[in-house]
Amino acid sequence: MSEHTETFLIEKSRPGDRFDVFLRDKFPAASRGAMQRLIEQGHVLVNGKVVKATHTPRAGDQVAVHWPAARPAVAQPEAMSLEVLFEDASLLVVNKPAGLVVHPSAGHEEHTLVNALLHHCHGSLSGIGGVARPGIVHRLDKETSGCLVVAKEDATHLSLSEQFASRTVKKIYHAIVCGELPLEVGEIHAAIARHPTHRKRMAVHDEESGRAAHTSYRVIQRLRAATLVEAQIHTGRTHQVRVHFQFLGHPLVGDETYGSKPNQRLKELVNYAAPRVLLHAKELTFIHPVTQKSLKFAAPLPEDFQRALELLRLKQ
Repeated sequence: MSEHTETFLIEKSRPGDRFDVFLRDKFPAASRGAMQRLIEQGHVLVNGKVVKATHTPRAGDQVAVHWPAARPAVAQPEAMSLEVLFEDASLLVVNKPAGLVVHPSAGHEEHTLVNALLHHCHGSLSGIGGVARPGIVHRLDKETSGCLVVAKEDATHLSLSEQFASRTVKKIYHAIVCGELPLEVGEIHAAIARHPTHRKRMAVHDEESGRAAHTSYRVIQRLRAATLVEAQIHTGRTHQVRVHFQFLGHPLVGDETYGSKPNQRLKELVNYAAPRVLLHAKELTFIHPVTQKSLKFAAPLPEDFQRALELLRLKQ
């Protein structure tokens, strides 16, 4: 991303928000951590003055955000196998395998999807994600497989981020959940935030302390002590599918973080223990930022997911 400065006027006060949260919502392509670093480094001015991340956004304030030029990527290119579902000069869509971390982080500095993308694209990825996340518009958990779109250009990255933020991207997941869901179709409206005591987990909260989250689902097939479901997430909260089905009392098969006891019962009932969280990003639909055409991609179920279905299908 080239170096530039954006200025704007705050139209409405947000007394309950911190400034880093406000900026994260204003610029959805950047993470909250990235906005905190910009504030700490003096790249964000309010009425010409440096502020803290805890500053309260007030109506009438003039804000200037200086975006420094992207540094060369720290992650190194690695020749790794990639299943590319689509690629052109602006973006690519990959079928991410389960077990692959999306971007480098503490303990996962190499062998990530970003390392593979840097090699595949010869370093030609959007710089908006920063040195650790070049081209990454959204992410999937390590154990989640399926469709993931990557931006090669900054303009493409911004457009896709806006589509995700405005909830116009259609995201369909397939999951196997513990137990028998009582309804064939359903809607889950339950706000999500960090778990109060387990900081690596998320949990359902009330609307005041959590962020609104909405998931629709339908039953595809009833299995032995489990159910195959299709879920559409209308929001993009961390661990949303996993948390929402735990909230229903039917956590995902293989999810020891949110459903260790139901998974233990499943093992006792049918003698099956999943190798991972059985969640797959089946379909992804969005508008191509350049051609303005609607694109829909589908990733086939991986072998371990298909094997689970075979073992859990009801005996005829």
